[in-house]
Amino acid sequence: MFRAIYLTRSEDNQTHAEIKALDDSALPAFDAGGVTVQVDYSTINYKDGLAITGRSPVVRKFPMVPGIDFCGTVTASEHAGWKAGDKVILNGWGVGEAYWGGLAQQARVNGDWLVRLPDALTAFDAMAAGTAGYTGMLCVMALQRQGVQPGDGEILVTGATGGVGSFAVSLLSALGYRVVASTGKQAEEGYLKSLGAAEIMDRAGLSAPGKPLQKERWAGVVDTVGSHTLANACASTRYGGVVTACGLAQGMDFPASVAPFILRGVSLIGVDSVMAPRARREEAWARLAREMPRTALLEIAQEVSLEEAISAAPKILAGAVKGRIVVDVNR
Repeated sequence: MFRAIYLTRSEDNQTHAEIKALDDSALPAFDAGGVTVQVDYSTINYKDGLAITGRSPVVRKFPMVPGIDFCGTVTASEHAGWKAGDKVILNGWGVGEAYWGGLAQQARVNGDWLVRLPDALTAFDAMAAGTAGYTGMLCVMALQRQGVQPGDGEILVTGATGGVGSFAVSLLSALGYRVVASTGKQAEEGYLKSLGAAEIMDRAGLSAPGKPLQKERWAGVVDTVGSHTLANACASTRYGGVVTACGLAQGMDFPASVAPFILRGVSLIGVDSVMAPRARREEAWARLAREMPRTALLEIAQEVSLEEAISAAPKILAGAVKGRIVVDVNR
């Protein structure tokens, strides 16, 4: 038996979340390559908040165990790449949406979806980073692949007190970039500066409709927000600058013009963490193990129990959570 957050949907399409004891036989089966993991830690991400509350139809079938990432130990494997005792991480691949996820004491997934836990990280460290830290590192890697260097100018990070934003601020600052953190939570200035932000910017300056071209400022951008914020970030990026887009906290729309791209040569790079190829995942986690400031983990992460995770879900959707929520699934 194992305990899990268990989601069901009623006849009137309301999602119900509860802690439920499930038999091991309830774990999903895979035709080949299935791996069973004893989960140590999971997290609550924005998508998990949507799944648990039912605010958006991210869950594709019911019943569902949510949790888009987890870290734990392999207990049984039908996959050539994994054996019992291996320490592994999972992020994305539709887990917690189409396949049972990590907010449980056990999980069974396709072995192709797993990444080895780097020796330098504990299971808690890995989930303190989780999908947010991994996505933040993918954004850093995208900026660097496009040639953005610390000496090129300021980097804007939007939604900076969120999980991805917090890690982007910390990682970029540690690499020597001058980071401007955009947030609507001015009371968190101390938090953001402790992560390395050189300047705090009120998000109101970016979140309303703006001109197609604005004063050039940013050498690079990590945008977790979308909508007008992304449009304004592009409009104020310097000639040849690079904007990475990985989120939609403000909205999925992109009310922009082509002006920044055809008049300033700005590049807009989409960053996907869910289906990213294995080699890129392994590189991101290896770099997190080397480059993620350990002091930042203590600032960014807070721990809750499996029961407390349910009540945390609406808080993350309301923007009332700073940093990361790590879930100890065994308490």
